[in-house]
Amino acid sequence: MTPNIDEVAVQVEGTAPGGTELAEAPLEAGAASPRTRVPSVPSPRAHIRKPSRPWPGVNVRELWRYRELFFFLVWRDIKVRYAQTVLGAGWAILQPVLNMVVFTLIFGSFAKVPSEGVPYPVFSLTALVPWTYFSTALNLSGQSLVGNPNLITKVYFPRLVIPFSPVLAGLVDFCIAFVILLAMMGFYHRVPVPLALGVVPLLVLVTVMTAAGVGSWLAALNIRYRDIKHVSPFLVQAWMYLSPVVYPMSSVPARYRPIYALNPMSGVIEGFRSVLLQSRPIDWGMQAISIGAALVLFVTGLLYFRHTEKVFADVA
Repeated sequence: MTPNIDEVAVQVEGTAPGGTELAEAPLEAGAASPRTRVPSVPSPRAHIRKPSRPWPGVNVRELWRYRELFFFLVWRDIKVRYAQTVLGAGWAILQPVLNMVVFTLIFGSFAKVPSEGVPYPVFSLTALVPWTYFSTALNLSGQSLVGNPNLITKVYFPRLVIPFSPVLAGLVDFCIAFVILLAMMGFYHRVPVPLALGVVPLLVLVTVMTAAGVGSWLAALNIRYRDIKHVSPFLVQAWMYLSPVVYPMSSVPARYRPIYALNPMSGVIEGFRSVLLQSRPIDWGMQAISIGAALVLFVTGLLYFRHTEKVFADVA
């Protein structure tokens, strides 16, 4: 016997697929009163994502996670720097020494540039050792992104390791050239005070920060505007003559020296001469200005690099 529909109480118990709870369905007027449960639809939730900052900071923790890749790129730059060359690492010695010979003939013998009582060969080599490291690191760092398009477009990693790797790789050449400088100083009977040598790591750190900061600026600009690769050699050449490489700091009028110290390499080169040659006491006021300028270049270079990093894969 078929039951009357009014006597039927239909009940769907349990949950809907996926664990959704079942709720009682509303009844229309005059309809039967079945206890029917239907799945309740959850109310939609809007997820609002914060926009990325236009000037993102540097994620130091992320750089640390990719430290093995960073060290690999540094080692790669060291190995390929003089690959398939006859002299190999000997170029780290030959390059500053040849420049020392040329500067000694032109500025020391012909132009008679003063050297504060120091033989001009060792006077110029003391400046050429940090300057050669800086100029080489700056050129390689500025061209680093353009020279590694596959790394930029294929896989994600902190892009800052690319311009930083040639800066650190160049420290190997600097150490080799520094040993030659000490030998040259011994030949001219210029033995530095051991305690004063403790200032050399600080001067090297200022050089590294300057090269990394300006290199980050040039690398980020070069990948967007390829004219930068033609401007960079002129920039480095002009920078050398704006630094006391071939002339002493005493040639600069005293009233202009604070402005002159805004060039970090001026403080570095003058510091090397004061510490190693002891030609004059180290000017800590000038060093403070140069260190501050190096910090500004370093921080702004990193921030601009991070600001433009999002377009590297599109224009590489």
